[in-house]
Amino acid sequence: MESPNIMSNSPVLRVGIGGLGTVGYAVARRLDQGIPGLRLTAVSAGDPDRAGKRVADFSAPVAVLPLEKLADACDVVVECAPAAVFRQLAEPAIGAGRVFIPISVGALLENWSLVALAEKTGARIIVPSGALLGLDAVRAAGEGRIESVRMVTRKPPRGLAGAPYLETHGIDVSNLDAPLKVFEGTAREGAAGFPANVNVAAALGLAGVGPDATRLEIWADPTVSRNTHHITVEADSARFELSIENVPTDENPRTGRLVAHSVIATLRRLTAPLTVGA
Repeated sequence: MESPNIMSNSPVLRVGIGGLGTVGYAVARRLDQGIPGLRLTAVSAGDPDRAGKRVADFSAPVAVLPLEKLADACDVVVECAPAAVFRQLAEPAIGAGRVFIPISVGALLENWSLVALAEKTGARIIVPSGALLGLDAVRAAGEGRIESVRMVTRKPPRGLAGAPYLETHGIDVSNLDAPLKVFEGTAREGAAGFPANVNVAAALGLAGVGPDATRLEIWADPTVSRNTHHITVEADSARFELSIENVPTDENPRTGRLVAHSVIATLRRLTAPLTVGA
């Protein structure tokens, strides 16, 4: 099957979603409600029986397939799965020349060979903004010279609980009564240590000076109720600061509600006659 020409007046693009958790289900539900030029065709999840029940009341039939089979049935594959199965989903999609939209951007950094594979197959890897803002401005600044990019992330302690970095370093955030800086380093290191928490740092790194030159601080902060990110960029074209406070989802405090909206907005851009922003 040839890679779809997403800029032509071709038939509706078939979308598959790998992972039917907090983000994946929200995206699937919105697609089922109808987005011009897009149709939900298939989903995949760790528990196929539960996934089948979750989409049973959708307006159109949705196939439940193994991760590696989504690319056979879809033109666009959206990754909303745990980072541990990222390559299992991504490699077949990219190998088949599909449009691949990942939210586990930190996992993409660890599987960078997939970008080279996309160059060979004609696949497109499109990283959504996720829980961040201003990536278009960072990309624009990158056309000139960026001198520094720094991000400070603050999350309620329960939103960081269980992160591999905390467990490896014996950091307990369960009974904090004051903000605690739990990490300082590069965006690449942060994304690896907090794979369910700061994919935004990896996305910021890719948009600007790279994940190894992008500096990141992570704070467990009992004084905040929202996941907050503050970004400072120094460039030859501009100096700008960006701040966002994301409302966590009820189902998963590690994930902001904006993430699913960002994926949906990214999907819309594939077929929209007018798009705004770089």
